[in-house]
Amino acid sequence: MENERFGLVRESMNNNQLLQKAELGKTKRMCYTLPGPDFTYGQKSFLKEGGVASAIGHWETVEAKARHRKLESNFVDLNCEAVKSGLVTAAEHQTFRNTHKIWCPINEGRVKDHRQCIPPGMTFGISTRPSTPIFELIEHRFQNLWLVQQRQASEALRIRSKEKNKKSKVQDTRTTMLRRYQPEADLAPLWKLTHFQKVGSHLDTFPSEKARQGAFSAHHSDAIARRGLHGQGIYNIC
Repeated sequence: MENERFGLVRESMNNNQLLQKAELGKTKRMCYTLPGPDFTYGQKSFLKEGGVASAIGHWETVEAKARHRKLESNFVDLNCEAVKSGLVTAAEHQTFRNTHKIWCPINEGRVKDHRQCIPPGMTFGISTRPSTPIFELIEHRFQNLWLVQQRQASEALRIRSKEKNKKSKVQDTRTTMLRRYQPEADLAPLWKLTHFQKVGSHLDTFPSEKARQGAFSAHHSDAIARRGLHGQGIYNIC
């Protein structure tokens, strides 16, 4: 069962090893052209050894080879003897080593004891790994589960993109601005000179007090959407 492939699939892709996808539980295909079913692989053997009777009749034995151990120079003793002889330079030491030989002792039959203090309840080795779910591997359960998750993620992404396209930015109108507006608190009256505080106005352009209050109310409500400190400029449209 080949993994699901998205996009255009061409016949030439089957001959390219780099484009082959790994299949679960199978080796990667090498894309080689194999001969027909009548082809015989391998090489014919012409060696005749005698068969089972010859194998049972005698044993093939291998003679043990003599082990020759290479002697190693004892450089510690060589350096001590060179110093005792009055040699101090590197060239003199090298000449002394070439003319004098002191070998390291051969300790046959002696084995170093590497025993350590091991706790009595210690367990050697590594822990046994859990058993492989062979039936789930055979039926490609993990592959199918991954494909389902990828389809669900793609569908969720498509739905989110569709909902995002439906939502557009709404321009503020005068009504929405009036709903969000919070009037400021009344400020303290402006400072006046003492001898001008009790002096009334000498000019009144409104026919009545009711018309005055209506004009100020209309100006106050219309100043919300206008620019300027006192709300007397152009309309403020975002």
